[in-house]
Amino acid sequence: MYNQNDFLEIFDRCIKREGANKLREYLLSSDFFTAPASSKFHCAYIGGLCEHSVNTYYRLLKNVQMEYGEKWQDVVSEETIAICGLLHDLCKIDFYKVDYRNDKENGEWIKKPYYAKEEALSYGHGEKSVYIICGFIKLTREEAICINWHMGGYDARAKGGDNSIGEAYSKFPLAVLMHVSDLEATYIDENRGLNL
Repeated sequence: MYNQNDFLEIFDRCIKREGANKLREYLLSSDFFTAPASSKFHCAYIGGLCEHSVNTYYRLLKNVQMEYGEKWQDVVSEETIAICGLLHDLCKIDFYKVDYRNDKENGEWIKKPYYAKEEALSYGHGEKSVYIICGFIKLTREEAICINWHMGGYDARAKGGDNSIGEAYSKFPLAVLMHVSDLEATYIDENRGLNL
């Protein structure tokens, strides 16, 4: 299970862009390192968002190395991999709040905690992450596309019939690897279920 120290080690080693220090400070002042990655699915526990982000980084690194071989760094920098993998879900900062609901157990009603969504900035998913990141560092077009479309067919825009995802994937193969890496981290590497 990856934690804040693992995340910051990768961030500090790989991300050298102007504004990175301010982005790091923002992450440390937010709930990024304590937030869940989801309300009840993968990494639905304290620190789950950070864990998922590191898992996605390692999956993306491995997928890029497998796709491009020994000269992978001639195609994709490790800085780009770190930016996309570590930062793709910044949209989940201050997004989940612990709330309580009544559940019946053994004939008695008890209050049980759960993660409720509390959207402060209604800006979508991947596009919201791009917006937040761009407040601190400049993204390349490829990085922005990777983060914007990391949800693939699960993205609400794609579900609604927006076919620009196909164009994005054909022009930016790294975006395909990003989506696959996010799926692998979610469905292969991570714990399922709620653990408050």
